[in-house]
Amino acid sequence: MSGRSVLTLPATGYRRERWRNGRGWTREILALPAGADWALRLSIAELDAAADFSPFPGVEREQVLLHGNGLRLQFDDGQVAELLPPHQRVRFAGSRAVTGVPLDGPVQVFNLMWRPGSLAAHLFHRPLVGDMWCFGDGQTGWAVHVLAGSARIGSADGQDGTLLAAGDTAWLPPPATGRWRHPIDGAGELLLVQVQWPATAAGGGRPLPA
Repeated sequence: MSGRSVLTLPATGYRRERWRNGRGWTREILALPAGADWALRLSIAELDAAADFSPFPGVEREQVLLHGNGLRLQFDDGQVAELLPPHQRVRFAGSRAVTGVPLDGPVQVFNLMWRPGSLAAHLFHRPLVGDMWCFGDGQTGWAVHVLAGSARIGSADGQDGTLLAAGDTAWLPPPATGRWRHPIDGAGELLLVQVQWPATAAGGGRPLPA
């Protein structure tokens, strides 16, 4: 697999738009497949005041605090969860009614959403000190988001790699055949999203954004 298998998504290219309910802003990083009928979506949500989250029935959500002094999630069923610095996280069903309340100033959160009926997604927060590897096959891809520092993602065939700065993301799609491994080196912190499609999903493991 060539170096072109790494899709670079610079922070300057994220599309900023209003939430579906108009109460906040989001910057979309990646949607697979592209468009409204995505099975996986990565974005950065921005809140500067208390706001009700848009409902997403049938979707699982996981959020990680990126910037700010914290975010309180107040669910209508009475549960309260807080995302505190540096990068606390919480997972919840997209169908749950919840209000986000910034703590002492604006906040930004990394937002992972996926449809469990279509794929599985697993979020990892990892330090980057030296080298690490991402492994993929026909049903497995990875998203790499740089929280801090910088990272270089080598191609699966050893050619020149892709350099990411803080805030940038890369998508490593499943190969058409066989397996691959991408080396990652640098210094900083990463969010890694492992995406797995069912083996029975013909072609479902190979989407690319439009």
